[in-house]
Amino acid sequence: MTTIAVTAALPGRAPAMLAEAGAIRAAPGAGRLSREELLALVEGVDVAVTMLSDRVDDELLDAAGPALRGVCNVAVGFDNVDLAACAGRGVLVTNTPGVLDDATADLAFALILAARRRLGEGERLIRSGRPWEWSMGFMVGHDLRGGRLGIVGLGGIGARVAARGRAFGMEIAYHGRRESPHAADLDATRLDLEDLLATSDVVSLHTPLTPETRHLIGTRELALMKPTATLVNTSRGAVVDEAALVAALRDGEIGTAGLDVFEHEPDIHPGLLALENAVLVPHIGSATVETRAAMAELAAANAVAIARGETPPTPVPLP
Repeated sequence: MTTIAVTAALPGRAPAMLAEAGAIRAAPGAGRLSREELLALVEGVDVAVTMLSDRVDDELLDAAGPALRGVCNVAVGFDNVDLAACAGRGVLVTNTPGVLDDATADLAFALILAARRRLGEGERLIRSGRPWEWSMGFMVGHDLRGGRLGIVGLGGIGARVAARGRAFGMEIAYHGRRESPHAADLDATRLDLEDLLATSDVVSLHTPLTPETRHLIGTRELALMKPTATLVNTSRGAVVDEAALVAALRDGEIGTAGLDVFEHEPDIHPGLLALENAVLVPHIGSATVETRAAMAELAAANAVAIARGETPPTPVPLP
């Protein structure tokens, strides 16, 4: 019988879907598995359903053994998976694109609003009990209407953020390696990265983490941005050099930042925690009941297909 390892509890119909395809070997408990627990869980299985916090590398593939046919990542990103190692062993890799686009775009735009209108700072003030009173200069932020929203990576999520920006009266620009099929509908102007950073009032990052995009935004890039600009990151933490961002926010090189992801999760640079002009949330871009269920069910559909020797719905291209 096919054995499917699941490294975290899955919501929605996913468990029932998997049970129809084979025997489920479920993670014990509700918390994140230790490395030792993870390696033991995948030993001898045919398919592994993994989370973005699970590192899938030669060590894990060795622990799983030659029976392993597929790794189904419950995330759109797959930087936690060594694709070359999987390809070398004939192990299929899948992800869950599309189903989380709107939820992540909503969260990205919430961060834009929170940073531009100083919502986090205002809530902390209220909760602190410190005295305050209204005045013309009190807690003044920036309008969105009439500003430029720069999208780095105008794919599914980036395009949805751009659409929300247009609804708020923003001009859209984007940077990408190639022309985006979404650009025409959004009236979006393609720019090189330097021009986009220099001219945008808000820069929102929607690029996968690869060797080329690691620290894509660092000291030099932050120095190009307007001193009133906002940087938002809902992609992967290491796309931004966190130490450089702390310095830029502290020294007034940029105005504000909104972050859902961090370079060394779950650890956060202590400099960020001390800054009033940084809005920080704990990697919750896809964290809605509906979206997490859809992600789990798509991952389960991929696992079921692999278990049955069929082509999975959303395979990741392997090198």
